[in-house]
Amino acid sequence: MTTSLSRTRIRWEIGIVLALSLGQSALYSVLSFVRSATAEAALSEQATALNPERADQAVWDAVYRVCDVFFDLCLVALVVYLLWEPGRNALRRIGLDFSRVGRDAAVAILLLAAIGIPGLALYAASRLAGLTLEVQAGSLDAAWWTIPLLVLSAARAGLLEEVILNGYLGERLDDLGWRAWRILAAIALLRGLYHLYQGPAMAVGNVVMGLVFGWVYLRWRRVMPLVIAHALLDTFAFVGYPLAAPYLP
Repeated sequence: MTTSLSRTRIRWEIGIVLALSLGQSALYSVLSFVRSATAEAALSEQATALNPERADQAVWDAVYRVCDVFFDLCLVALVVYLLWEPGRNALRRIGLDFSRVGRDAAVAILLLAAIGIPGLALYAASRLAGLTLEVQAGSLDAAWWTIPLLVLSAARAGLLEEVILNGYLGERLDDLGWRAWRILAAIALLRGLYHLYQGPAMAVGNVVMGLVFGWVYLRWRRVMPLVIAHALLDTFAFVGYPLAAPYLP
């Protein structure tokens, strides 16, 4: 537990970071779900886009997407900076380095299988039950740079969510003296909230993902395998799903 920062200052710091990042996303997600739930059309008749276009022209769409990635990575840099203490490297503290590449990759593949396959089944079942909005696949043929930008966005999502959720929030709540189960519950619920816009079933699925990822982080204090697994999951969602969508029932 840190002694260099007061508990009050840590609480304010957490509040500000969340208001600028995933907490803000959670609020908009809740509002989006309320709007969908109160609409005349059923949830199953509504849709949401994974990567909506940012501009009509392909070039300007790419410019805006690159800017989005850059500013999100600035948030990652911010929380790493806040965790940095004299004589204590923040990157090594949260395991955001390449010191265990093989092991991190192996854990990431296991997580990908454990979360990705059940996630697809959950999406299909919840769509049939009318508990999830249709996730629309984006076009991959807008320009030659579309797929590289989607892969970049997937890597951005992995870094942003896992570093802030598990690396930063996990460490700061631990600094406040929270027990492991409370940290896991807070991280998992927040992950579920900012995915609520997809529907309640997918939010619950992301709570389960949050519990699994949070446990892995608290067990080994390494965020890198989580970043890799998340980036791969989103790459399949952003690129693989649009390719497979025309052949799915």
